Amino acid sequence: MMNISPEKVLSLKKPTGDFLCSQAGYRLIQFLEFTIKNEDTKELLFQLKRPDVPIQWDDIDVADEGRSVAYTFPANFLSAKSIASTLVFAVGPKELKNFRMIERHYFRDRLLKSFDFDFGFCIPNTVNSWEHIYEVPQLDEKTKNEMILSPGQTVSDSFYFIDGKLVLHNKATYSYSSQK
Repeated sequence: MMNISPEKVLSLKKPTGDFLCSQAGYRLIQFLEFTIKNEDTKELLFQLKRPDVPIQWDDIDVADEGRSVAYTFPANFLSAKSIASTLVFAVGPKELKNFRMIERHYFRDRLLKSFDFDFGFCIPNTVNSWEHIYEVPQLDEKTKNEMILSPGQTVSDSFYFIDGKLVLHNKATYSYSSQK
């Protein structure tokens, strides 16, 4: 696969059609828990926690399973002013220098928001928790209604870099329901 830089990812005008790297990065990083909540109301919107099993670093199935996730959020998510996300991840036996995540959100191939998070240096053989509170893009009512009526047409690409090299790429689709 070709070498993809953070600058290349930041220049993308629409979601990628395919994954831009192998999943070999799971030998370096494993995600253990992910939580999303509306920071203003404290409403829990999503939580995924890996079962409490020992982390394996040598015998990892790096198939495409788990590279994509489909989220369903309540429609009021689109009116939230700020979102808090918490990520718990384990670092394998090698240090991570300049660990960075770039996440790009699109609706019908239109970029809504790009997030760029710098985790910095991560010590080997550690479990880390990272919380970030960020403002979400304010959308007009027409766009919100179109997103609600168009499940799966809101998508994101999440790119994970170590020392400027793309090591993981995940995708997500989003649906917004008027029911809880």
